[in-house]
Amino acid sequence: MTAWVPSDALGCRILCGTEHATVRYVGSVPPTSGIWLGVEWDDPQRGKHDGTYEGTQYFKCRHPRGGSFIRPNKANFGVDFLTAVKDRYGLKDDDDVQHETENTLIFGKKTVEFVGMDSIAEQQSQLNRLVDISVRECAVSHAGQKEEISRTCANIRHINLSRNLISSWETVTAIASQIQNLETLNISENKMKFPSTPTPVSSVFSKLRILALNQTEIMWTEVLFCAPGWPALEELYLTSNNITVLERPDNVLQTLKLLDLSDNQLLDGNQLHLIAHLPRLEQLILRNTGISSIHFPDAGFGCKTKMFPSLKRLAINDNKISQWSSINELDKLPSLQSLQCHNNPFMDTEKNPETLRQLIIAKIGQLEVLNKSEILPAERKGAELDYRKIFGSDWLAAGGNWNPEKNKPSEEFLTAHPRYLSLCLKYGAPEEGELKGQQPLTLKNQLLTLTIKCPEKPEQKPVEKKLPESMTIQRVKGLLYRLLKIPGSELKLSYESSKLEGKEVELDNDLKPLQFYSIENGDCVLVRW
Repeated sequence: MTAWVPSDALGCRILCGTEHATVRYVGSVPPTSGIWLGVEWDDPQRGKHDGTYEGTQYFKCRHPRGGSFIRPNKANFGVDFLTAVKDRYGLKDDDDVQHETENTLIFGKKTVEFVGMDSIAEQQSQLNRLVDISVRECAVSHAGQKEEISRTCANIRHINLSRNLISSWETVTAIASQIQNLETLNISENKMKFPSTPTPVSSVFSKLRILALNQTEIMWTEVLFCAPGWPALEELYLTSNNITVLERPDNVLQTLKLLDLSDNQLLDGNQLHLIAHLPRLEQLILRNTGISSIHFPDAGFGCKTKMFPSLKRLAINDNKISQWSSINELDKLPSLQSLQCHNNPFMDTEKNPETLRQLIIAKIGQLEVLNKSEILPAERKGAELDYRKIFGSDWLAAGGNWNPEKNKPSEEFLTAHPRYLSLCLKYGAPEEGELKGQQPLTLKNQLLTLTIKCPEKPEQKPVEKKLPESMTIQRVKGLLYRLLKIPGSELKLSYESSKLEGKEVELDNDLKPLQFYSIENGDCVLVRW
């Protein structure tokens, strides 16, 4: 008996066992008899050749060993959407379900016991009550009979169709056209064909707010062809699609608030300029996109760019940004509040993570969250004061001066430290005493000579200790426990400095290093319990 093959099998997605593939050929393969399917495997290790057999090329593969021939009876061409929903949620047709007892159902030969059967039956006995549906990995390949979904699932709003056998955007549209109030759609991990020309505007996706197209092989031009049909879209996920070139989205995606382009090798940071005028974009995720620099050429020192006017959250983790100038540029973004930037080469220039964090905070004035950690006002103040002091000598050498009329640092200095003058206006220029004997920034774990006193225990003699400025308050308390035999949880620390005119500063955060509080050589740490 000859196995059934769909008339439109070419280009269809299939399952063979647990392996996904795309049909590239249907027909005979002499000298054998019968019909064969030439398939290109998602996992090229599964294949044997490139579509050529005994000198004849039947189809082409992207990988030289990504293809095979299989018999049609080995291929699963999938099921329609509604069948998958019924299977996933145990909502079989009446003929398929035998009612055994009050709390069990029998599907075929399998007995399934339900807890709280009555409430579940009441909630899910009717398909049209389902609002949030997931049919991930259910071999969905087509919409099914026309209007069947709209008749039986009228209230669906959220659908997860990821990792199925959908081979074209037309199939997605055929399903969505029967769902009147669709708001969220995830069709990731379906290798699909998308329109190659602009599509007619329809109301199919008129209420769609969230769309995930990760690992679908969509290109940016195809996104723009489809985008007129997404008038209310707020979140668009496009990770791992080999998108390398962007184009300006004219009159589309204007409602977009979140865009995720992670794991696409954009390479050139200037590509970002093409999407920089999306008026409502608040979150841009660019993890592992290969970008090596960021630049906003429309704005000079101390000015804000007109690009990305609403951008609040930016993720540039796992890229190739090697120069601090790109971090300087981020201060030009008028609305930026949160930044993730782990795993970039510029971070290797400073091995002390606390110093690195302080530099980034000082360079981006309006930042509120860095690498998912909130920036408290005290931390910002400490970072900016330290930055002002650390680069004070460079400022003077570049033409800086305490006299405002003579304060004209070089353009080279301002390029490297565009916020320096604004920090001097905010806190005053660094005093000469602050800059004397200053250690270079490249010295790691600078030792501070500190005097430790117990003002309420006169019998305890002052002790002088040399401590690394990177030592946390918690570790200082550990040291004091060994000296005083008082548990760290009972110790209250502060410090005084000749510059503070008798004032004490509490060391109230155990996780912060000494340098966070701007403690210097010769200062006195006060211990109470």
